[in-house]
Amino acid sequence: MIVADRKKIPQIRDMVKNHRRVLLVGCGTCVTVCLAGGEREVGILGSALRMALRLQHHDVVVDECTIERQCEDAFIDILAQRAPEYDAICSLGCGAGVQALAERFSNIAVYPGLNTQFMGILESQGVWTEKCSGCGNCLLGEFAGICPITRCAKHLLNGPCGGSRGGKCEVNANIDCGWQLIHDRAGKLGILDPFEQIVPPHDWSTGLDGGPRKVVREDQCIAGLGPKS
Repeated sequence: MIVADRKKIPQIRDMVKNHRRVLLVGCGTCVTVCLAGGEREVGILGSALRMALRLQHHDVVVDECTIERQCEDAFIDILAQRAPEYDAICSLGCGAGVQALAERFSNIAVYPGLNTQFMGILESQGVWTEKCSGCGNCLLGEFAGICPITRCAKHLLNGPCGGSRGGKCEVNANIDCGWQLIHDRAGKLGILDPFEQIVPPHDWSTGLDGGPRKVVREDQCIAGLGPKS
């Protein structure tokens, strides 16, 4: 899932303080699971933001709503009639959700209420860990199901660096060495032999270096409503 955390109240206050009416919009999927942008978090932010604005004598109306997903037009449709009542929207969705709202409501200022962090998993209650960098060229099949691009601080594809000690990363001694994890799991599975071969450099052209990416499934496109040129 996409993991995010909320911006500080003063930062959000300063973004919206010059508007008359602001709509806080939550998202009911990823950021709800990571306790950053669901209906509960929208309510908490709404109360705190109204108080912060009043304390600085800003007369701003702050209303709240939450939709299932901010990254799909079908769910954004729910806001279509309500949005024009406001001159600003503060999104508690990921960066994709913020941009989707901005594209849909081009005459309304749209601000991010969250900082989008990474794609990850719930490690323990209240703790989320990054697992995927979205490089567009997945190597998990070659590395025993553990991603060296994300889990190794140096993104190494050919074994650990010379600085790892005791199974810990040279860059951050508080995290496990990604390559130690790969080696241990590959050994347990009995698939260490392939690691004796040199892995060619990673193909970064499938990542963000070439600009925004797009995935097109022609078999799923509706005739006449395919990808925009």
